Amino acid sequence: MDTEAGLGSLPHASGTARPVPEVEPELVKRWHARGGELVELLALVRERVGGVAAFRLGPARTVLVTEPHAVQHVLARHPEQYVKRSHRARLLVGDGVLSAEGEAWKRQRRLLQSQFTGTGMRRYDARIVEAARVTAERWAAYARTGQVLDVGREMQRFALDVIWRSLTGHPLDDDTQRELTAVEAVGAALPTLPADAEDAREAVAADLARIDAVARHAIEAARGGEVGPDGPGLLRVLIDAAAERPEYTDGLIRDELVTLLAAGHETTANTLTWLYLLLDQYPGAREQALAAGGEGSDQRRQAIQALVHETLRLYPSAWVLPRHAAEDDTLAGHTVEAGTDILVCPYLTHRDPELWPDPERFDPRRFLTPNGRPSHTGAYLPFGIGPRACLGMQFALRESTVLLEHLLPAHTVAFSATPEKAKYGITVRPDGPTPATLRPPLG
Repeated sequence: MDTEAGLGSLPHASGTARPVPEVEPELVKRWHARGGELVELLALVRERVGGVAAFRLGPARTVLVTEPHAVQHVLARHPEQYVKRSHRARLLVGDGVLSAEGEAWKRQRRLLQSQFTGTGMRRYDARIVEAARVTAERWAAYARTGQVLDVGREMQRFALDVIWRSLTGHPLDDDTQRELTAVEAVGAALPTLPADAEDAREAVAADLARIDAVARHAIEAARGGEVGPDGPGLLRVLIDAAAERPEYTDGLIRDELVTLLAAGHETTANTLTWLYLLLDQYPGAREQALAAGGEGSDQRRQAIQALVHETLRLYPSAWVLPRHAAEDDTLAGHTVEAGTDILVCPYLTHRDPELWPDPERFDPRRFLTPNGRPSHTGAYLPFGIGPRACLGMQFALRESTVLLEHLLPAHTVAFSATPEKAKYGITVRPDGPTPATLRPPLG
């Protein structure tokens, strides 16, 4: 596929830089008057102006970036010029790696990086498989009895079990699961909390207290030498780091633990829920995946991974990535002044018809066919790209694939109702319950 498609209207970096073109203010006023979603405004801005476009929600300009070369420029080539500021989730995750900045972020990421690549990943593989097996047994019981399940809740339970086993060495028990629903509750509330930090914390104080209690108990158990049936977990790595690195106080260990809990289960659960909702609309995609080789074959695994990748294309884990221009720059031939807010939007990049033909269609073959997808790094970034790309990308892909290898051949999911729209917060998730029953596979 021609990765230069859509670039003809963009000025190049050579020559005199010009201001970023700005959408007409009346469009923003009309959007605001009807109470539109942010994603709707961003889509309008991109459609009217292009892949690097400015708009104003107040006196300051915000620049939307969706064109792949510009995306790569911001996130991967010049991350020191386009920086993260205070993360919306800081209230929940504190100074964890998701919200940390500068040298602190570099140190924290370096410690965690080894846990999510190569040998580190293999350390958690058996835990992923066991969590998938437990879920498969639960689904088999649902199928036998005809019990209604909520697919979204089931995926939350699976993903939380995986990350809890990986952190502590223990399978997720009912009491811990119940208390950790507070993580989801705080995450869902973040976009609507008061701007004042104290007021925001007060609004979710009870849920934060529940989270802190779970974290405190887990840290004390690990520090006391308690080892779960799966062996020591990632929490042990954090506690061991404290012996040599004074910055790893109980507070920072709590923040990293909660960061990994929050980031390590919600995005995976959302992806798996979206995948089943998409298979409900495109049942042939499931049959195509299962026809690709036998159980456990590389062909079957690749076909299932393509289902996951195509789901992430339509519903990326991070649908919008805010950045802040720390200094003046030239972006795709346009001047960007220091202090400008930047919104990189993978959601819109992934739905650009010049990059992805028939972009609204769920078609996993894009990821199996030579030249079926654009090759430019900035055209597909469900976990971000560059130094601040999601640490857990391979972990999330692995756990999703393992679960689907267990569930897809055994059941078809029959939804009794499906959400009518998506909810765009920190993540993009189905806006409503997903009740369903399980049936034997067709054929």
